[in-house]
Amino acid sequence: MPTFALRYATPFFGADPGRLVTVARQAEESGFEAIYVPEHVALYPEAKIGEWELPTDLPFPDPLDMLTFVAAHTERLLLGTGVLLLPYHHPVTLAKRLATIDVLSGGRMRLLGIGVGLLPGEAAAVGVDYRTRGRRADEAIDVMRALWARDEAGVGADFHGEFFDLDRVYSYPKPLAESGLPIHVGGSSEAAARRAGLRGDGWLPGGGLVPDERKALWELVLSTAEKAGRDPAAIAYTYTGSLEMSPETAERLATEGVTRISVAAPTGEPEEQCAELAAFAERFGLGQR
Repeated sequence: MPTFALRYATPFFGADPGRLVTVARQAEESGFEAIYVPEHVALYPEAKIGEWELPTDLPFPDPLDMLTFVAAHTERLLLGTGVLLLPYHHPVTLAKRLATIDVLSGGRMRLLGIGVGLLPGEAAAVGVDYRTRGRRADEAIDVMRALWARDEAGVGADFHGEFFDLDRVYSYPKPLAESGLPIHVGGSSEAAARRAGLRGDGWLPGGGLVPDERKALWELVLSTAEKAGRDPAAIAYTYTGSLEMSPETAERLATEGVTRISVAAPTGEPEEQCAELAAFAERFGLGQR
């Protein structure tokens, strides 16, 4: 059976500290492994994701600040982004922020989901050429891993790329795990699947794919990893599910390679949300694992 994570929809729940803490603690007590929060750094008129036009006043609190707050009020819940828009952050400052959260949380910043963004106006708002966002993301992954690496020789991190240039740069604290922080590549495109196979510790596709599309992309993740000399079996696979799913569906997904299922937090008042999470956990026996 896969593990289960909670997707907390900040656009609908906002930066309500009481609700966030209540729901996060219930998820932890119920046996959920992790909590995910999304990101958009800026919106603009007529911005669309698919057919959905995003209201310009839709609240997207900073995901790392939200996770820091969650970490301070929980003990075991892993912290995840679903997804953080990597090309819109400078990797040197981002690496420091993520490592700091990991240290302060006792090593719980383990589900860093990254994406490249789908809104051209959002890229423009932060001064990024939308056409280069994929290449910027690839370099940013490499830069952060170089900064997180243990520097036994004391020489610092070097990186010389198209967008970023580092010469003997030092960044502390390091993440608690010697391997650094796992990076899960989000996205439902072939480019995202290849990025996951080449650079990712996991793949986090969107929920709009039909089964055959998901299967083909997962096979692309695995084949890309194998061709690159990486171990395909080491790549985690997170599926976007729902609170209505059955244990039988989860078992079937496990046979397809899914290692983690994220489900959206229910709507309603906090006590209603908690009751639904507890019922889901009981149905799957989460607290008994």
